[in-house]
Amino acid sequence: PLTAAICKEIPMTNYIIRSFASLLAIPAMLAMPVLADTQQAIDPAAVETIKRMTDYLGGLKQFAVHTQTTYEDELAEGQRVDYDVSANVLIRRPNKLASSRTGELVSQHFFYDGKALTLYNRDANVYATRPVPGTIEDVLDYGREELGLYIPAQDLMYSNAFTLMTQNLTSATVVGKTVIAGKVCQHLALRHHDVDFQLWVADGNQPLPCKYTVTDTSTPANISVSTVMNDWNTDLEIADSKFSFTPPGDAEKIDFMPLDKTSGSGQ
Repeated sequence: PLTAAICKEIPMTNYIIRSFASLLAIPAMLAMPVLADTQQAIDPAAVETIKRMTDYLGGLKQFAVHTQTTYEDELAEGQRVDYDVSANVLIRRPNKLASSRTGELVSQHFFYDGKALTLYNRDANVYATRPVPGTIEDVLDYGREELGLYIPAQDLMYSNAFTLMTQNLTSATVVGKTVIAGKVCQHLALRHHDVDFQLWVADGNQPLPCKYTVTDTSTPANISVSTVMNDWNTDLEIADSKFSFTPPGDAEKIDFMPLDKTSGSGQ
């Protein structure tokens, strides 16, 4: 089995895993009809901002972005503690994805070239590989469902991100304008069943996401995961070599850690 060295698991509790799953479209939830009173709580301006963002982001053939994610957790004695992870993400649609994550709890490099998914831990010099032919959406689904692997704000990377974010909304509000990483942004507050999420979208002709926060409201702790996205580069050419992994000569190949289906935890 994959040792802790390949990807030391961030100690998110079960409710954080459930909050991600809610936003990534649990089939039973997405089948539920939207009630009339719910529709009245949804501001069309908020939905239109999400549509502008997802249309623009989905139309980008390739891009690079830096993310800074804060994972909230609650210790056994009730004290809250935050864990930060910095990541650089490369995307080339339809089937290329690379990400490097570093922080106090993780040191992981993710490669997907349309054929295989590889995770590499440089500190321990170990890696694991699994064949996953298909698209970016296919590997994100596989990583989440089979390996317990989550890339920060990955639901924004799906080609159908608008549908995933807006189906079964119970409320959507434009909070106002603020500044994130030097950009003027529209601040949206949205709600799904047991999940609140906030989205900050840049004004102007490049409506990119600047910040994304998911909060699980099904427990008293109201634990959140927040990701700030900056240093966007949408005008670049990314070589194929950035998405494939060539192991160092002394690197050890190991197996992925089996996913614990009861808790949703894995890599």
